[in-house]
Amino acid sequence: MRIALITPYGREHRNGNWHTAARWTRFLREAGHTVRVQVEWDGRGADLMLALHARRSFASIRAFAERFPTRPLLVTLTGTDLYRDIHEDRDAQHALELAHRIIVLQERGPDELPPHLAAKTRVIYQSAPDIARLPPPKDVFEVLVIGHLRAEKDPFRVALATAYLPEQSKIQVTHLGNALSEDMAETAELAQRKLPRWHWGGEVPHKAVMKRLARAHLMVISSVMEGGANVICEALAAEVPVLASHMPGNVGMLGEDYPGYFPVGDERRLARLLSMAENDPDFYAALLSHARQRRGLMRPEQEASRLRQAVAEFEQSAG
Repeated sequence: MRIALITPYGREHRNGNWHTAARWTRFLREAGHTVRVQVEWDGRGADLMLALHARRSFASIRAFAERFPTRPLLVTLTGTDLYRDIHEDRDAQHALELAHRIIVLQERGPDELPPHLAAKTRVIYQSAPDIARLPPPKDVFEVLVIGHLRAEKDPFRVALATAYLPEQSKIQVTHLGNALSEDMAETAELAQRKLPRWHWGGEVPHKAVMKRLARAHLMVISSVMEGGANVICEALAAEVPVLASHMPGNVGMLGEDYPGYFPVGDERRLARLLSMAENDPDFYAALLSHARQRRGLMRPEQEASRLRQAVAEFEQSAG
């Protein structure tokens, strides 16, 4: 099939949407499909459109639906889509009605949709290949936060938590990610000066991030809004336990009974979990055991199979 894959962010952004688009392109091409990746649909004929982000890709979604109303249109919901836009933005809502299939990235995603939309929804977990462990540093307990500094990620929650750690703690936190505004950059610089356990590494190439992750003791994701974070897949692929804010996108990735949750915005509870991970071997082992159980859902072969199956549902009727 000829597939138009629409992503609102091109290669230069190197964010989660782009990495998803790149993986999905590879999976679909390996299955024999022809895939064109575009930020906005150029109007050329396609048997199927696969669009990431209902609101940001709406112009392409609407144009394709108007020109080819019977051809399959698949819309993938990201975090801002799922937990904000589809509840208040008319374009995002219209995109879901136009879609023949809706894709969400974790098992709690369908909970946000009315029954008639949930019925046409499929779950495709994101994935990462195995990442070989490297020897962790012995003199510190290394904690990573990975992601651009923006409000949805609540990026300074871990920095605030470090102020509540015991004086004898060996925890050092590094945040790897670009500041998406001048205010965020200024806050990061201030936090770095005031909180000696927290360090801002700025934007780092993905390979270097994965190398740091491979030797980290722990990763934290403190988001207030998340559709299905790829960094969770990568942490599990590197056998690095995760502490996560208790919100639907993270619960949908890690499972209801995961022991490493803290309330959204609660740096004191996060500090307590950080200290437990550092000092309580049984708690750390429980985090690791649960993470290994969830890892099976997020392997590349699973993601590829689910994606190809979603497309194959429409192959006979395409064109």
